[in-house]
Amino acid sequence: MTTPNETIGERIRRAEVLLEALPYIKRFFGQTLVIKLGGAAMGEDVDSFLQDVVLLRFVGMRPVLVHGGGPEISSWQKRLGIEPRFVHGLRVTDAPTMEVVKMVLTGKIGPELVSRIHRLGGEAVGMSGEDGPTLLVRPRGTVDGHDLGFVGEVDQVNPEPVEAVLQQSRIPVVASVGLGVDGEAYNVNADTVAAELAVALRASKLILLTDVEGVRDQDGALISQLDRARADQLISGGAVNGGMIPKVRAALRALDAVEASHIIDGRVSHALLLELLTERGVGTMVTR
Repeated sequence: MTTPNETIGERIRRAEVLLEALPYIKRFFGQTLVIKLGGAAMGEDVDSFLQDVVLLRFVGMRPVLVHGGGPEISSWQKRLGIEPRFVHGLRVTDAPTMEVVKMVLTGKIGPELVSRIHRLGGEAVGMSGEDGPTLLVRPRGTVDGHDLGFVGEVDQVNPEPVEAVLQQSRIPVVASVGLGVDGEAYNVNADTVAAELAVALRASKLILLTDVEGVRDQDGALISQLDRARADQLISGGAVNGGMIPKVRAALRALDAVEASHIIDGRVSHALLLELLTERGVGTMVTR
């Protein structure tokens, strides 16, 4: 929208910005993009991110949104008198905790994201890995002698339910809950879910939003482009640690199908558009 005092030069610059995006719009037209939104990135500026997702849909791309919700799950656990417990960054998920996980992901965060997308002019459908089922999982079991309970690893992906929503020109909003062979619901790492869906859908891109600028090297410098060999070295050497490990591993796993994975800072306004539709981008791009 122009302003009364905007000069012709400023209006031309607006047009030039749109033209800068044109080659990327043409490149990704009709392509599937799997985008993971983490709990830490779902702050006050989440509408900025969702505007990006809606815009991508209207210019002919097929975004699939996968969400977690770790901070909110922990908050609700504490409200209900359940102390959150973690083993190597994995939430110990007993039966009461699994109820909280489902309540937060499929009963609160998912519907809120769908509602926001509709208010921004898009169309979305909330679902989880149990629907279809889309994600068949197996129990993770024990880690260092600690039983993780209802924590699952993806065993099989059925992309048809997600593809059906995409065929309706709607945005799938997928909660990171899977169905076990025992018929029980399982808590699954959202980065892993996004990567497995990207492979199953033969997506063009996997984009992981986080609350840091991207992947950093041993000296703390931001890495703009990262290949598989160097990523493995950074993990084994300890430069990539904590919550960044599953993100980098998810980015590497998706390379079995996608041309590149991206780990970007969800705190930056319109980070998604900057990464996809501009020359320099932001964050870290992981390539083969």
